[in-house]
Parts: sequence; structure tokens; C-alpha cells
Amino acid sequence: MNSTPFVSDPVIGYLFVAIFGAVIGSFLSMLVYRLPIILKRQWERDCREALAQPATDTAETFNIAWPASHCPQCHAPLKIRDNIPLFGYLLLRGRCRHCQAPIPRQYILIEALTTLAAIASVAHFGMGARGGFAFVLSAALIALTFIDRREQILPDTITLPLLWLGLLVNRAGLYASLGSAVVGAAAAYMFLWLVFHVFRLITGKEGMGHGDFKLFALGGAWLGWPLLPLVLLFASLTGALYGGALIVTGRQARSAPMPFGPFLCAAIWLALFYGWPLTTLYLRSAHG
Repeated sequence: MNSTPFVSDPVIGYLFVAIFGAVIGSFLSMLVYRLPIILKRQWERDCREALAQPATDTAETFNIAWPASHCPQCHAPLKIRDNIPLFGYLLLRGRCRHCQAPIPRQYILIEALTTLAAIASVAHFGMGARGGFAFVLSAALIALTFIDRREQILPDTITLPLLWLGLLVNRAGLYASLGSAVVGAAAAYMFLWLVFHVFRLITGKEGMGHGDFKLFALGGAWLGWPLLPLVLLFASLTGALYGGALIVTGRQARSAPMPFGPFLCAAIWLALFYGWPLTTLYLRSAHG
């Protein structure tokens, strides 16, 4: 763990990091809501164009930056103080100032998790390239977790740039050697690709989406191939336990699909921070 101080007063330093993390978390909460809508509209336009059907687009502009933040129920614009990360939700007591509709809790949850991720990245890796890139990956994993949980998609616009970034980061060997990262990305993608096709051949069903291949490959690019077994074991185990609990309690049908992405994201994050200590602990216990 790198505890190199980044300011004369560590308390002020961590406060700055927490504020920065909360601001990024506010952006991520907006991204999680808007990106799937943007992608679906683009897919609809592409399908209509391929089928030579007339476009249904209106003059409405909708992207990451526009329209300004507003209530999804009554569409009233939010005041500046309502947009303050974390505190805005608390000040509003979780309800719209105008129509009193409840604000989804995922907004404050994303902001809180991103804030904690920023603090954890600096505390664990130090205020430098390793800590900075660890936070970048953590923020991306948080966004992917909530998008996949809600929409069951893992957007290429997030996974693919992060995959390439992992290879570039490890060109300097920040988390793994470049050779290990390249092999890890390729091996991770091919392994889940093979599992997908074998499962479909046996059952006639698709057990996971192609986005899971790319997400696992992203993990391989950042972590290197030796930590891939830990990632897959942890993701599979937690996914099975969570899915089993939902089925037993009647909250989900046995045949209903469940996104695997959130468990892969959690496993990649855990391996980034504690992969080698956990692997060493397991090997020691396995050999007595």
C-alpha cells in the first residue's frame, strides 16, 4: 500500500479527493440514466435506416450534456443547490422539490460509491498514476454495474476504451506487465466466448451476453492473466449465491435472465486492490 502524502495535511487532501469523487459520481449517475437511452435511440435509427423506413426523430436534443438536469416525472429543472453531489439528495429528502415524486436511490448510491472509490484508490495506491488510473477503472466499473443491473447491457462505449486504456496503462507496468495484460485480455475474451458457445450448443440457450466477454477482457487487460481465475471464481460464486437467494425467496423466476456484469465488475475491482494478497493466502492455505 502506498501511503505517500500528497499534501501537507492529509485530512485536507482526502477531503479534496472526496469532493472530486462526489462530483464524478454525480456525472456517473447522469451517465447511467442517459447513455442507455442514447444507445437505444441510435439503434432504432440504425434499424430504420437498414429497413429503409422513415426516421421518427423529433427536434428534441438529448445527449450527455442536454437537456439540463430535471425531474424525470414532472420535468421541472433542478436548482443548482439540488445538484450538489450527495447533499442535494439529502436536502430534498429524496423527493422532487416540485412534484414530490421520489428520486431514485441509485443516484445517491452511485455518488457515495464513487466518493468511496476515490478515497480508496488514493489510500491504497497513493496520489499518483496508480491511484489515478485505479479510480478511473473504479468509476467505469460502477457505471457498468448500474447500467447492466438496470438495462442488462454493457455498452461498448465504456468497455472497449477501458480495455485499450488498460493495455496502455500496463505498457508502463502499473498493475501488470504488458505481456501479461495482452495475454490476459485475449484469454479472458476467448474463455467466455468458448463457454458461451458450448452452453448454447448443449442447452440451445444463450447463457450470457457478448458484453460480458469484453468486460472480462477489460479485466485481463488491467490485471494480467494470473488474476483471471480469481476474478472468474469470485464473480461466479457471488452471482450463483445471489441468484439462488432471489429464486429461493421468490423474487425472481428460475428462467428469468440475471445480469452477470455487476459480479464481474465487483470481482475485477477486488482483484485490482487485493488480488495478489488473496491469491497468496489461497495458495498458502491450499499447501497447508
